[in-house]
Amino acid sequence: MKASELRELSVKELNEKLVDLKKELFNLRFQHAINQLENPMRIKAVKKDIARINTVLTAKSLENSKA
Repeated sequence: MKASELRELSVKELNEKLVDLKKELFNLRFQHAINQLENPMRIKAVKKDIARINTVLTAKSLENSKA
């Protein structure tokens, strides 16, 4: 997911997406532990998406606090 797409979403939508990605990361880690993970690079991609969402949420909260 691109950062530009994330900036267009509302804070509520970002929080929902963040919860979904954290659940997915948990499931991927579990699958990796029992050697059933088909694409191990997906873990890295999900972590980056979580970081992107957190960055956008921080930027939005700073914008709101300045206004």
